[in-house]
Amino acid sequence: MGGTPTTAKYTIYANIEIDGVVDKPDVIGAIFGQTEGLLGEDLDLRELQKSGRIGRIQVDMESKSGKSFGEVVIPSSLDRVETAIIAAAIETIDKVGPCTARVEIKKIEDVREEKRRKIIDRARDILIHWETEGAFEIKELSEEIMKSVRVHAIGKYGPDNLPCGPDVDKSDTVIVTEGRADVVNMLRHGYKNVIGMDGASVPDTIKELSKKKTIIAFVDGDRGGELILRELFQVADIDYVARAPPGKEVEDLTGKELAKYLRAKIPAEQYLLMMGEKKRDHTTEVEVKPKHSKVEEQAVSLPEPQKPEVAETPEKPEPEKPAPRLEIPESDLEKLRSLVNELQGSLEGVLTDENWEVKQKVAVRELAELLQSSESKPFAVIFDGVITQRLLDISNSKGVSYLVGARIGNIAKRPQNIKIMVFDDITK
Repeated sequence: MGGTPTTAKYTIYANIEIDGVVDKPDVIGAIFGQTEGLLGEDLDLRELQKSGRIGRIQVDMESKSGKSFGEVVIPSSLDRVETAIIAAAIETIDKVGPCTARVEIKKIEDVREEKRRKIIDRARDILIHWETEGAFEIKELSEEIMKSVRVHAIGKYGPDNLPCGPDVDKSDTVIVTEGRADVVNMLRHGYKNVIGMDGASVPDTIKELSKKKTIIAFVDGDRGGELILRELFQVADIDYVARAPPGKEVEDLTGKELAKYLRAKIPAEQYLLMMGEKKRDHTTEVEVKPKHSKVEEQAVSLPEPQKPEVAETPEKPEPEKPAPRLEIPESDLEKLRSLVNELQGSLEGVLTDENWEVKQKVAVRELAELLQSSESKPFAVIFDGVITQRLLDISNSKGVSYLVGARIGNIAKRPQNIKIMVFDDITK
């Protein structure tokens, strides 16, 4: 039945429930019979189907417990209004044969919209597949190029044939890493004054190099990194310590992370004070001193525009002396004492408000950078580390009232507006 079919624009979905057992032809007959003459000749279902403006009506039925249930599907190429009228007419059917029936329109689906959704989904799949293949090819090409560059960039240095960058001899400052993979990663990001120890023990080449160069030891953020630093301090002359964050290795850091953690390096003396150690040679305790009274700003060769900051060594440092005991209300002192007890041995710091309530927690190595970039004004800074001139100056510029650390380092200038305390002042 029906004339030349027209492409359907909409599909009517209706649920039908009948109080009795009937067959599909009974339902189709009821649809045509009970709508005949209801809407006039222009919207008569038989005429619409002959002209192809209504498609083949599909009925899906099942019977259970003496009742019949099913779905009626009617394709339509009429406009939205006419399709809605046909749908409403279908809902007027109340009999199928001798049985009472109920029809309810479930939805009217825009076939073109469904097609558009499928087109969009398929186009997305095609594009993702296309971009993935393209990205893979580009990645392979980049890897080949970088591999070629690395092969030419990595050299060998000294009698131990240690992996190194091309500027180890030319630069006054050398970055010492744990192994070859660290050197490869740093060369990839433009650091050429780098050399790897390439083993668990410190080679003689590193020992000799440390006598004539400013050395930055850049190690992994794990237990192995700590052990290597300990050995380095025993047998070589180290000036600065930089570390990858906990659980990460130097070979895994991005270019931005490499720059960040090199900028956060600390003088060897401060590192040893933080660790509760002093640098020793094989038999004699020795004082840790920088090789130069002032380290040049270009101590670390960085690819432009990144340049790690190296703090200058004060030319006339004051000898270390304990901070005076300060008068703080007993209630506040108890809060401060509690914070100090929590921080001891943690290598962490906190920023508090005037009620000594913690507002921010930070690793000691990142404290100076955090304070410098902070827009808020902390009342107190309490940290498990050494109070240095740089940290004191930054805290003073940010309006900090109390600076509390584990120890006081070489302080050349003490601002009047900030009170300095050490842990021993609080826990006595």
